Amino acid sequence: MKKSITAECLEAVNLALAGNWEAAHAIVQEHEGDPTADWIHAVLHKIEGDDANSRYWYRRAGRPTPAAGTDTQAELKAIRASLASGPTTG
Repeated sequence: MKKSITAECLEAVNLALAGNWEAAHAIVQEHEGDPTADWIHAVLHKIEGDDANSRYWYRRAGRPTPAAGTDTQAELKAIRASLASGPTTG
């Protein structure tokens, strides 16, 4: 049975929090266009140090780009909390 986008985004966040950037990235790439997946994608590229790509994904997600030095772990936890409050679109 295929997981919902919400479940897959939650899995991507948990993988990212555990330090498994590549596995998290693979998941969100499958859901490009979903605002939450695109937000996670932005944070992952921020973690990677690819600021230009990160800014692109924040724009795609419809979210402002956080200031430099913003805690990515805290942002991932905020995404996880948002996922717990309801499903993503798509």
